[in-house]
Amino acid sequence: MRNDKENLIVTLSFELALEVISFSEKIRTTNRFEMASQIFRSGTSIGANIREAQNAESKKDFIHKFKIAAKEADELEYWLYLCKESNVYPSPDEELFKKLKSIILIISKIISSSKNTN
Repeated sequence: MRNDKENLIVTLSFELALEVISFSEKIRTTNRFEMASQIFRSGTSIGANIREAQNAESKKDFIHKFKIAAKEADELEYWLYLCKESNVYPSPDEELFKKLKSIILIISKIISSSKNTN
C-alpha cells in the first residue's frame, strides 16, 4: 500500500524530470527531435518507475522497479554526455549532471539495502 509521506527519492526524481523536460524542449528548438525524445523518455521514466515502486506488490517487484529506474538514469546520463561533448546540441548545465548523479547514488543504495533486508 502506498505511503503518501514525503519521500526524498520520489521528490528528487520528480524535480529531475521537470528539468529534463525543460532541457529536452531546449533541444527541440534546434530541430533535433530524436535526441530530445530520447532524453525526455529516459529522464521522465526514472521518476515514473520510482513512483511505481511505491505500489510494489512485493519486495522483489520493488527492487525490479528501482533497477529499471537505475537503467533509465544510466541511459539519461549517456544522452546528456553526448549533448555535452557534441558541437551540434545544446550542452546541459553541470547542475543537471549533479542532480542525476545524486539520484543514481540514492537508487543504488536503495537497491542494495533492499536486497539485504528480510
